Amino acid sequence: MENTDNRQNITVQYCFPGYNSSCRKEVRTGPAYIFLFIVLSCVSVFTVFLNLLVIISISHFKQLHTPSNLLILSLAVADLLVGLFVMPVKIMQLMDSCWYLGKIACISSEIIVALSMSGSLFSFIFIAVDRYIAVSEPLLYSTRITVCKMSVSIVLGWSFCLLYIIIYYYFNDHLLQSQVPTECYGECVVFVKYSWVIVDLILFFLAPCSVILILYAIIFNVARHQAKAVRVIINITSHKVSSTSETKATKTLGIVVFVYLACWIPYYVSSLSLESITTVSMGWTVFTWILYINSSVNPLIYAIFYPWFRESTKYIISCQIFKPSSSRFKLLPEHF
Repeated sequence: MENTDNRQNITVQYCFPGYNSSCRKEVRTGPAYIFLFIVLSCVSVFTVFLNLLVIISISHFKQLHTPSNLLILSLAVADLLVGLFVMPVKIMQLMDSCWYLGKIACISSEIIVALSMSGSLFSFIFIAVDRYIAVSEPLLYSTRITVCKMSVSIVLGWSFCLLYIIIYYYFNDHLLQSQVPTECYGECVVFVKYSWVIVDLILFFLAPCSVILILYAIIFNVARHQAKAVRVIINITSHKVSSTSETKATKTLGIVVFVYLACWIPYYVSSLSLESITTVSMGWTVFTWILYINSSVNPLIYAIFYPWFRESTKYIISCQIFKPSSSRFKLLPEHF
């Protein structure tokens, strides 16, 4: 029951040799696939490590317990899910076409993928709203946006994402085990109806991204006018420091948002080119991996633009966070 195609370096076997309806599997053993496996595995480890640094930093150091940083924490949790669960599963599917964990696990893995992606998007929406209030109404920001309110908003956002995903897969006939379409035993293939691709495009791309882009257009316009005002009122030093800090934070988070959108646009453009989307198509695989790698890029942006991330990383790597008073270490100037 084995056949080897030496020209393509692909060994064809069966996922479950004891079943007559077993799928044929492709074990990719060529040098190119081995190199791809090593590279993607390193990306997965890198993603987990960097996002854990972000999560530990914001969770441990009290100075970082701010509403804006809670949004970065939410985004890091979504990125951690990608590196910890999504990437390893997708890497194994690239190397071995068989699915050995059953239909329920297949659906669960797709739900985790969708939850991490939608969780990231909602975090970006909240980031845009947070930056809009911080820049346009700086004097009211501390009263309108609190850690408690932000925590509730994040929980509600993730809950809405989970509810939407359950509805999405239910109406695609994938939540009931008997309704998962399989041609053979040992595959994990999710088909998405074209009508739901359109719904998803509107609800989870066009609408939220339009809101984000409009808010950031307003934010940068307000920031430009504030910068002019600060140059005029040069004697108000504290206001100048505060305005500079807010503007820098806004620009940094703006870079994160626009990198995210750049990764999503090819994904949706490709999804609109087909009437039926399958998770094993090559185009789908390439564009989804662009999305996954975005989870590795976000912490790198923090490392480049955020001094607190670099400082907290030093404390974490040197194990100084285990000191009794480490949570009160000063990572930032008092004016931040």
